[in-house]
Formats: sequence, structure tokens, C-alpha cells
Amino acid sequence: MTATQKTPKVVVVGAGFAGLVAARELQTCGIDYEILEAKDRIGGRAWTEKRMGRKLELGATWVHWFQAHVWSEIMRYGQRKNIEPSPSGNDAHWITEGRVVRGSEDELDAKLTPAIEATFEDNEEYFNNPLDPLWIMSENYDGPKEIRERFLKDDQRSAVDIVREKGFGQETIDLVEAFWCAGYIGDPDNGSSLMAKHWGSLSDNRYRTMEDITLKYKLVHGMESLYNSIAQDLTGPIRLKTPVTKIEHRADGATVTTESGETIQADAVICTVPVGALPNVHFDPPLPEAVQKVAKARWNSEGAKIWIKVKGHHKFLGYAPKPYKMSVVRSEYFMDDDTTILVGFGFDASNVDLNSVQDAQEIMNQWRDDIEVLDATGHDWVADKWAGQAWGTLRKGQFTEGWSKFSERDTALHFAGSDYAFGWRGVCVDGALEKGISTARDVIAELREHHT
Repeated sequence: MTATQKTPKVVVVGAGFAGLVAARELQTCGIDYEILEAKDRIGGRAWTEKRMGRKLELGATWVHWFQAHVWSEIMRYGQRKNIEPSPSGNDAHWITEGRVVRGSEDELDAKLTPAIEATFEDNEEYFNNPLDPLWIMSENYDGPKEIRERFLKDDQRSAVDIVREKGFGQETIDLVEAFWCAGYIGDPDNGSSLMAKHWGSLSDNRYRTMEDITLKYKLVHGMESLYNSIAQDLTGPIRLKTPVTKIEHRADGATVTTESGETIQADAVICTVPVGALPNVHFDPPLPEAVQKVAKARWNSEGAKIWIKVKGHHKFLGYAPKPYKMSVVRSEYFMDDDTTILVGFGFDASNVDLNSVQDAQEIMNQWRDDIEVLDATGHDWVADKWAGQAWGTLRKGQFTEGWSKFSERDTALHFAGSDYAFGWRGVCVDGALEKGISTARDVIAELREHHT
């Protein structure tokens, strides 16, 4: 860039993890930016807040050293020693054919493991590199056509379909259905089995490893210890309560309009808005038809996460298939006042009032009616205007014709966020970090090319 050229400017829409790390990359390379955030806080679908007498995660929660991007941030901000495991060795309860079975957590895992790992059987053929999940659909793939055809077919069936087809008994099918109700945070019968398979490929195709990566370890000081640390490193503005209503995008730049009517000229825009909230933004020209199709259908993530406080200390784990209110509930914190805080996941947010003690008692009664509920809380991400969904899990057909379409572009508009990641898409902060950093580097490369 010569002395007479202006410094490029980028507008980052959204102050979740993807937006924050994208801004940090831009800042490192001397590119001006500003972050526009619709909500009154940063963090996106990661939100640490004190409720029930302690910090709770209303959104993203767990981390793992097998997730390279989040672990890099943990090391960067000195959180390496501030990791704690979720409780294990719980008394397990699972519902099958309308009756409650009780056993140990190890017994439950022993029933789940062969079924979940049977779902991963094709993974070595499908995912040559798990961070290039559509390699088999690329021109670089030179393997048997039959494998590609199976891959496409598996995008049209669910992980539960596979278990049914492999002849597992009803008890195992009920457990698998409950597991994926929670994992997809939506109806698993509507979800693509390739998403489940992909998570397996990122976990060495081992069920227990996948469980540890996605549900075992959490930050003592909460996700806010990471997103606040990233924000503190930023020197550019983070403008809260500034919804974006329109993005006009061209090959040589973009114009961003806010809810107040302000217009901002930019050389590029990085949009981290979740798919569920894209209808809040008018794009001119309209997004490609394939992207509009995904935005209209949304992802499969229509479920909910709940926190439940109960009387006494209970090492509890519960699994329940559809149509029960919550699919998986387990103990998470044992409090000094002789109470336990449990976390739960269900496939349908409309099934439950997350702040209702009565609803929470009905949930616990699914397995046991002798545990008294004292409090319940959560955040309905599906009803949240600025999210419109829980984490971004995929419907049938959206693995091969969905998330990747947001990476195809011919203007200065770029998408970033966990919804669009190549690795841990949807369920984890790792995907948001991956896509935020990689998208920012794409923008930096393009701006350097155009301004030299």
C-alpha cells in the first residue's frame, strides 16, 4: 500500500467468538474494522451468567485439547489450569418402551458404544481428512463412485436410521435416539447422519472420545474468560445494540446499514450472523439461491438447554427418547447448600418453559418423582431474534448441499461462524474460532491484493 492509499476497512457483523477473533486477525495486519453487535453483550451463543448462585453457561460450555482452535485460545489467555471435568460415575436412568431402567453410567455407555460406533463404520472412506469434509464430492476424489453414492445417500438418512437398519434392539434404539436428540439439539429423525459421522471422524471414530471432547471438560471461570480476554485485546470499536438491517455487497466493497439508518462504507464485510437470524438482514443483491434455500429451511437445531436445581446431592444421569420433554439430563454442580444443579438437553424448545419449576419437575419425574426441583433456568435460543436456533446442526441433505454454500462468494461479503465451519461445526466454540480466523485471513489476502 502506498502513502496515498487509504487503510482498508472491514465491518464485522456480530461479536461472538467468530467475530472477535476475525477482528483480532484484522487488527494484527493493520486493517481498520468495527464490530456491530445486535445484542447488549458480546459472546454470541456463548453466554456465561450468574444464576442459581453460580456462573452457568446458557450456551456453549465444553472444551477439549483435541479441539485445536479453542485450546490455542485457552493457552493464549492463561486458562490451561482452569479446566474442570463434569461429574462422571452417575446413577443412570433410561427410558425404553415406556419403562425406566436403572443402572450405572458405565452400563449405559456399554449399551451405547457399539451402536454409535456402528454409525462411524464408513468414516475412513468418507473422511480422508475430517477438516475437508466434502473431499469425497470434490474433483480431487478419485475413488470408487459407489462410495460417493453411499455418502450422498447417508446425507438423506439419520443416525437413528442407521442403528435401526443394523438390527439393534429397541432399548439401544431408544438410547441412541435420546443421545442424538441432545447432540443435534433437534429431532434426530430430521438430521443428516453425515453430521454424526463427521463428529465421529473428528474424534478418532471412538464414541467415548467424542463424548469427552463435547461434554466432559469446561472452564472454571466460564466461556466469558475467553471471549472477554479476546475483546480486551481489541483496540477497534465493538458497538453493542447496533443491529444490521441491510448489507449491499459488491465485488469492490460493501455498504452496511444499521437499524438506526446509519450507513457504513467498507472494503469487506464479515457476517457472523447465525443462519436462524439471517432473515433479519436484507442482502442486496440477494444471496445465491442455494444459500437462500438453507436460510429458509434453517438448520435442525430447534431444541433447548435447561439448568435445573434440585434438593440434595444427586449423581444423576437420565436418557429419554422422543417425545419426552428433555432427552438427556445429568448432574453438573454439587452446591454447598446441599443442592445439585443439573443440565439438560431436549429436541424441541416448544416442549418446555425453561424457567418453569413445574416443567422442570415434570422433566425429573420422567425418571424419578422423589427428587424435588427448586429452580429452573435457561435461554430459548430458538425464540431469540438474534439467534433463531440453538447450535447449527444439519437437516437431511444439508451436509452436501448446505453449510458449505456460505463459503462460495464473488463479492466482498464473507460468512464466518460455527454454522459454516469445516471442523467442529455447530456444537462447539472451536468451529466459530476456526471460521472466524480463516475467513479473516481470506479477507486480508484479498485486501492486500487489491491495495498493492
